[in-house]
Amino acid sequence: MRRFSSYDSTELAYHVQGSGPPLVCLPGGPARASSYLGDLGGLSRERTLLMLDLRGSGDSAVPEDPTSYRCERLVDDVEAFRIHLGLDRMELLAHSAAGNLAELYAARHPDRVDRLVLVTPGLRAVGLETLGFAEAVAARSTQWWYAEAKAAMDAWQEAAARGAGPAEVEPLRTGAAPFAYGRWDERARAHAEAEEWERPDAAAAGFYDAFAPETSAVRAALAGLDAPVLVVAGALDPAPTPEAAHALAALFPRSEVVVQDATSHFPWLDDPSRFVKAVLTFLGEERPRC
Repeated sequence: MRRFSSYDSTELAYHVQGSGPPLVCLPGGPARASSYLGDLGGLSRERTLLMLDLRGSGDSAVPEDPTSYRCERLVDDVEAFRIHLGLDRMELLAHSAAGNLAELYAARHPDRVDRLVLVTPGLRAVGLETLGFAEAVAARSTQWWYAEAKAAMDAWQEAAARGAGPAEVEPLRTGAAPFAYGRWDERARAHAEAEEWERPDAAAAGFYDAFAPETSAVRAALAGLDAPVLVVAGALDPAPTPEAAHALAALFPRSEVVVQDATSHFPWLDDPSRFVKAVLTFLGEERPRC
């Protein structure tokens, strides 16, 4: 683990894995410790993964100002991280909720993004809807866990819509976890259960607190982004669905979408070899392995 001081002197931690060209990685959750990313399915064999713990999560310090947890304010942490690393331009990977953070960063600092990989990304920063959510949930109806998980999903969505607190929302979110995995097995269960201690309440709640980006301005900025963009979607993921991933990709002038079959919100867990191949092909680093 390494540390650096961000723009407001908050000490942020990051973890380094692997070897090869650097790839800056932003964890989702929101505000989940970067440890849940693992080595991104073996991507560390070809890239040096620089995995940031967002403020107040993982090994990073709790900030004095709780409003600095908000997504758009975290853009300054990402920029401070780039400066600390001494990178003129960076290849950036973001997962889930951090997709919003990466979208905002690319809109504000387009000249600092070399390539952008958005893995099952959030859509709030650009004002897109979760197209096909209900259909994606219903498509899992033959699974043994469906009835219980669907009840938890419905209750979670209702509680979130009325602004319920973490004490009510988090158990429901946990109950709906099977939808986030291509296979609900012991590995998936352990990964999901780890979220309880990897995702601190204050940082998670603060990420979207009063988050009201000017989505038209963000879209306009992203329409001028020169960097290539890859959006990775899981065919089984209810948020974002492949349809929503394509809608997001259409906002960028140079983009492509990879939809991984039989995977959901964590495609590097469900099908690591295909995930790594897709990302390395996009980054131009794929090489034959013996």
